This record gives sequence, structure tokens and C-alpha cells, in this order.
Amino acid sequence: MVEVLFENMPLLLLTVGLVLMGLEALSPGAHLIVIGIALVGAGLVGMLFPPAANLLVLAGLTLVIGLVATYIYREFDFYGGKGTPQTKDSTSLAGSTGYVTETVTNRSGEVKLEEGGFAPYYSARTTDGTIEEGEEIIVLDPGGGNVLTVEALGSIGEDEIDRALARESAVDADETGETTESGDDSVTEPETEKSG
Repeated sequence: MVEVLFENMPLLLLTVGLVLMGLEALSPGAHLIVIGIALVGAGLVGMLFPPAANLLVLAGLTLVIGLVATYIYREFDFYGGKGTPQTKDSTSLAGSTGYVTETVTNRSGEVKLEEGGFAPYYSARTTDGTIEEGEEIIVLDPGGGNVLTVEALGSIGEDEIDRALARESAVDADETGETTESGDDSVTEPETEKSG
């Protein structure tokens, strides 16, 4: 039985390669296409040139053809994913921005992230309130990538850094002689005279 298998190795390689390529057609993603091409190529060479049907020669051919197929696949980007931003893990989603595609509440909703990877649509929830369709959002908690906790960009209040930047720009503007209107009461004018 084993002898028959080795005698028909080129046919076996060709058959397995064609099956893998067919499976790739059903579920694209280049997971099986490179291996399928390598097996089909080695099988065809073994069938067309019977002296090359030696097991070691077929193994070498499979390796060489697989390396060439991998290079071609990566160089020509047949599936169009080259240069597309992709997430590394769920924590890389924190701080990402996007917009609401289906009204987000504390129980349901969907958002599309601007840099969300291959499939940028995610289920989302808010901590409180409702975010209407079309509003811009920011991801607060990636939640493992399954359900994101988001907040509307417009509802994010001013933090300590924003207040410090406003104070700094007000001081810079005063030094250059420009007048600024600031709602920040924490900026005080230096006293020039002591009252007495």
C-alpha cells in the first residue's frame, strides 16, 4: 500500500493542491493558496517529468515553489490588504475614534472605527446616555474587542492638560501684546505696585 502511494506521489500532490486551492476559493484570505500552489506545481512537474518523481526532488520542488508563491503573493497584494491599518490586539483600540452607525445605548449599538482594521465595525455600549447615529466617538474601553465602551467626542470635558495649555497660550499672547479672551479665572495678572 505504501509503495503504491509513493509511486503515485505526483498525482497525490496535485490532488491535494487542487483541493486546497478550491477551499481557498470558498474562504479567501491566502491561508491555503500558497500551499496549494506549491503542491500543484510539484505534482505537475512530477507528472510531466517522471524522473523528477523522486520523493526528495518533489519535497524540494514543493519548498521552492512555495517560497516563490509566497513572494509573489506578498509583493502583488492580490487580496488588497497591504497598507491597510490593522489592529494588533484589543488594547490597541483604546483611544481610537470613529462614528456611530447604529444608535449606541448602554445595551446596544454599533460603531465604525477609522483605524479599526480589516473589519472596522464593532458592537458598542455607552456608560450613560445615548449617542445618536452619525456622531463621532472615542473608544474608552476596548472590552476585549467584542463590545467597546465608547463616549461621544463632543461630551468629553476639558481636563487639566487642556486648562494648562489654555493658561500657557494666554500668557504667551499677553507677552506678545495680543489681547485674548479667556474664561479661565485662574490666570492672574502680576501685581506691579503694593498698596499700602
